[in-house]
Amino acid sequence: MIDRVLLNAPIFLLLFVRCFAMLMTLPLFSTSSVPRVAKIALAGYMAFFVFGSVNLDVYLPFLKDDGTFSIQYLFLVIGEGLIGVILGFYISIIFAAFSTAGQFTAFQMGFSASEVYDALSQVENPLIGQFLNLVAMLVFMQNRWFQKLFLGGLVTSFDSINAISLVSGREHFVNFVLQGLTRLFADALVIALPIMGTLLLISVCTGLLSKAAPQMNLLSEGFPIMILLAFTLLMFLIPAMCDFFVRSFNQGFSDLEKLFYLIGGHLK
Repeated sequence: MIDRVLLNAPIFLLLFVRCFAMLMTLPLFSTSSVPRVAKIALAGYMAFFVFGSVNLDVYLPFLKDDGTFSIQYLFLVIGEGLIGVILGFYISIIFAAFSTAGQFTAFQMGFSASEVYDALSQVENPLIGQFLNLVAMLVFMQNRWFQKLFLGGLVTSFDSINAISLVSGREHFVNFVLQGLTRLFADALVIALPIMGTLLLISVCTGLLSKAAPQMNLLSEGFPIMILLAFTLLMFLIPAMCDFFVRSFNQGFSDLEKLFYLIGGHLK
């Protein structure tokens, strides 16, 4: 293994950079709890396994015969890193939709002040956002999307996208990222809309009753009622949310395949 890597070091480095950049931006592997040595080792094994199944002849004209590096090769390394970041960032966008839905729900039910550090998203996140993010991660691993991403999406990306096509297809990349950000807020609203809508009606009813009978002081009583109702709705909506999570992952991977087809012109 080491002899093969050393004999093809320039090509292997390009593969390694893309794999490592993707790992550094994926939701689970990008956390600080995963050691940096483990990330480097996993990226190295991924690059080695992918090395024998992809065709990188497009890079050969940019490599010198004596094996020395050039400024062109440096640009290729940067381009491979950008492709890995884009692939990992798009998966992070899918998970950010669930975290954003939790933030919308927490704001409506009065839990927006209970923000703590979320190890998965690595940002300050309300408790409901952390819960939905954790459920999405469990659904992601249960349906073996990590295997599909590594074994299918990564190999297909090497056959379809390279640092040269990154320049020629930059318009497709920009549209791809913008559509992903747009879908982030759309999916977040769809997930949080049932609970947000119900709590909004409860708030309106509580306000009308408090105006009709001020001595009842319903506003102070409405706060625990909304919390209890929100948790009750969340308990009944979890199965439907899990199905929506699966559809979101399917749609995300389908969009990745469309991007590979637009830039590379074929799918493996």
